[in-house]
Amino acid sequence: MHIERRLRRVQELAQRHSRGLATTAAVLLAGFGATAFGIAPLAPDAADLPQRILVEPVVPAGFESQLDALAAHSLELSRSDLTRISDTADSVLKRLGVSDTAAAAFLRSDPTARRLLEGRTGKLVQARAGDDGRLLELIARYPAERTEDFGTHFTRLTIERAGEQFSAKLETAELSSQSRLASGSIQTSLWAAADEARLPDSITVQLAEIFSTDIDFHRELRRADTFSLVYEALTADGEPITWNQGSGRVLAAEFVASGRTYQALWFRDTSGRGGYFAFDGQSKRRTFLASPMEFSRISSGFAMRFHPILQTWRRHLGVDFAAPNGTPVRSVGAGVIEFAGRQNGYGNVVKISHANERSTLYAHLSRIDVRLGQRVEQGQRVGAVGATGWATGPHLHFEFQVRGQNQDPLKVAKASDAVLIDPAAKPALAALARSAKLQLDAANTMGSGDSLGE
Repeated sequence: MHIERRLRRVQELAQRHSRGLATTAAVLLAGFGATAFGIAPLAPDAADLPQRILVEPVVPAGFESQLDALAAHSLELSRSDLTRISDTADSVLKRLGVSDTAAAAFLRSDPTARRLLEGRTGKLVQARAGDDGRLLELIARYPAERTEDFGTHFTRLTIERAGEQFSAKLETAELSSQSRLASGSIQTSLWAAADEARLPDSITVQLAEIFSTDIDFHRELRRADTFSLVYEALTADGEPITWNQGSGRVLAAEFVASGRTYQALWFRDTSGRGGYFAFDGQSKRRTFLASPMEFSRISSGFAMRFHPILQTWRRHLGVDFAAPNGTPVRSVGAGVIEFAGRQNGYGNVVKISHANERSTLYAHLSRIDVRLGQRVEQGQRVGAVGATGWATGPHLHFEFQVRGQNQDPLKVAKASDAVLIDPAAKPALAALARSAKLQLDAANTMGSGDSLGE
């Protein structure tokens, strides 16, 4: 009875307030719906998903069927070598692991294919042959045949087999460069340390040139002096080349000599002109080069000496550089040829007049490559080392005069004015110098010949 009375009261209340209860119920239901939407997961829990493990046996093929498949597989063999002066079509193919009389006959008869054995030796050759020894493809790479492409391009000779026929194709392609790191320590000489670091000769020459006005490599190097550098290695189709020492330009270098550190960086300014600069922006290029030859040995300095022919003590007014006969001699600075001919005991002589009443003289030349009145630029060839005049052997006698007075050429080169960099280019050079320093530090830890990639 008590329950029935409560139910009737609720019914009467609902009838009197039906609209308000409906609104309240709707609001409550909407709130519950929103709450349910907010907390409901968007996807089922991964732990609740059904899991299955599939097991499938793997049965290897029979031993005999594996042998049959291996026997049916066609193998290709590849080998590389350099052409030699004594090579014939048969000998070069034999050295490349090719046994193919038809290919040898094609190398002898086809005008394009014959270029493999014509001209200079040292061509880089790669041959691909089948398991029967027959030639499938031969590619030879060597310096560009056109003069204007030398140093930037290479020649690619391709010989291909199609059935029983061969074809030969000749192309000119561009060399690619790859940056490499190297470092070394002086024990006896720069050349010995560079050989130990596996540096190409052309890179060693550049290294000496870059720091020639900072360091006297003949007299100032000490044991345990060190160097590190980043340089370009040239490749043909990704293969390191052997001609031109396979190198391009020194990109950055650091030399520690007698406790002092010297740094250099290859940089192109806003005008597009390139040169070497110290990391602080000071140009390494000066008005005069330190030496009239790329690399040589001083046999007699600017001092008193006992003359080997006159057999008396006399003042030596220049510097003698020992070098083989025919070694190129270059002008140490821009100027005009004042004299080119024979001059008594000096033999064949070239004299160049430079700005500010300065002049240089190159004596005992085996040949003269300039003429009177000709203008020459710094580094331009003027002749070659010889033994003309009063000379006991091939060498270059080099003099430097200022207002008619002889000066020590080595001191003059170091004191000559440096070329200044455009101020607008200094921020770019500073950024490049920071990057180069990191690479040089890496060179000191990585050793020589390490590649930085394309």
